[in-house]
Amino acid sequence: MIPEYAIQTANVQRVYKTKERTLTALGSVSLEVRPGELFGLLGPNGAGKTTLIKILTTLLLPTGGSAAVWGFDVLKQSDAVRRHINMVSGGESSGYGLLTVRENLWMFAQFHGLDRRTANTRIDHLLEVMGLADRAKSKVSFLSTGLRQKMNYIRGLISDPDVLFLDEPTLGLDVEAARTLRSYTRQWINATPGKTVLLTTHYMQEADELCDRVAIISGGKILACDTPAALKRALQQDVVFRLHTTPINGVFTSAVQAMRGVQTITNRSIEGQSEINLILKDDNVLPQVLGELSGHNASLLSLEKRQPTLEDVFVRLVGHSLTESEASND
Repeated sequence: MIPEYAIQTANVQRVYKTKERTLTALGSVSLEVRPGELFGLLGPNGAGKTTLIKILTTLLLPTGGSAAVWGFDVLKQSDAVRRHINMVSGGESSGYGLLTVRENLWMFAQFHGLDRRTANTRIDHLLEVMGLADRAKSKVSFLSTGLRQKMNYIRGLISDPDVLFLDEPTLGLDVEAARTLRSYTRQWINATPGKTVLLTTHYMQEADELCDRVAIISGGKILACDTPAALKRALQQDVVFRLHTTPINGVFTSAVQAMRGVQTITNRSIEGQSEINLILKDDNVLPQVLGELSGHNASLLSLEKRQPTLEDVFVRLVGHSLTESEASND
């Protein structure tokens, strides 16, 4: 029986207390994900994504609120929750290095109680899908990070879970392998009514392409939740520009951010140039920005007015890009 909600949380909290301080990793998060959705969770490091997933997968207890997966309470019915879920994390080193790829997958199939025919059929099919059939007899210890991640993805699907948690699943994969994973994930959801995926990713284009809805989380709180299209439409009252200039520094960025009418500005260096992304209240603010650019002895190389992206939505809500967030945590 398919429940009304595949995932449901109400004011879920996770607080860590020490003698010195109290840290709120998750503060009153409420979400409802329906069966059949591919739901994205976007946020910078430390936003609370991993904490929420650990709670939903029964690996961590909440300190407040309630959460249910596939209709079962994660606190009171954890065993029932585990029978309906699986999880894949990017960069994880699951599996035993002395065993081959097939032996590892067979072992996980047995953990889930699969019969021989079902296990072999799923393993063979998924090895072909992910291009690992020729590595089935290779020991896991000899696999590259990307190949091991492919195996981890297969492991996550071996049990054919009702709810699959994908935490940075394309981390370490090349472009073609990432495309295959995204395509098969959507195919898997569409093939059987009710199959549900909760995805976290650092790739905005991946979330935009795959997700039916996305939630943007920062500081342990949900800032917005809607379809990618609806979130981008909400930004269309603003004006988005991309500028390429000769190199500029943080002083210029701070000066522009302080201007009236500038919603957000991000800046990154690309091949000796600066790429500046601006979200403005209206076109009239642009001449002032260009004047500031001239005052910093920098030259404009190109200027493009474009439609809002999911990355722009993220910047508008969080205050900086996901790339900047990751760089600050390095």
